[in-house]
Amino acid sequence: MRPFCYSFRMLIGYARVSTPTQNLDRQLDALKAAGCDQVYADKASGASMKGRPQLTRALKSLTAGDVLVLAEWDRATRSMHDGLAIITRVKEHGATIKALDRTWCDLTTPIGEGILAFLSSLAQDERERIVRRSEEGREAAKARGVKFGRKPKLTDAQQASVRGMIEEGVSDSAIADVTGVHRTTISRFRRNDLSTDH
Repeated sequence: MRPFCYSFRMLIGYARVSTPTQNLDRQLDALKAAGCDQVYADKASGASMKGRPQLTRALKSLTAGDVLVLAEWDRATRSMHDGLAIITRVKEHGATIKALDRTWCDLTTPIGEGILAFLSSLAQDERERIVRRSEEGREAAKARGVKFGRKPKLTDAQQASVRGMIEEGVSDSAIADVTGVHRTTISRFRRNDLSTDH
């Protein structure tokens, strides 16, 4: 018997505990009581999707009209961002999601959809703030003279020496042998140095 979502095609349940010694019974009982047609369960760390292989299987099994039923939101997800990513994947299948222990995460209702939209906007705002802070930090570091990117293969002293040898007509291969770097490094330096001079 299905206590909710009578019009949906399939109820796909998911439960997880983080160690093999922990018990899944409580979560499995909750999913059974919810009327799930199929249940997937992980006994592993949820640090990444690789640590939740049964969740990956559950997501792949979804078809249009299905509901992914999470026994416990915190067990299924690592963070709010991770939860929103899972919800996005569910919706890509034309399915929806319900967490039995979180009234706000019930996308089978209009209220749940509204709450999700609000949480998604908060998550987007947080991502934009992180990007903005990173850019501000980068600009501040540049202003202090901090250089970004890969470390130059030639030190300042080597560059001066290479420049002198180039002016004397020494070949790139010979300069590479002297400096201990690859010939392409010398060729690149020659090109860049000439373009800077002009």
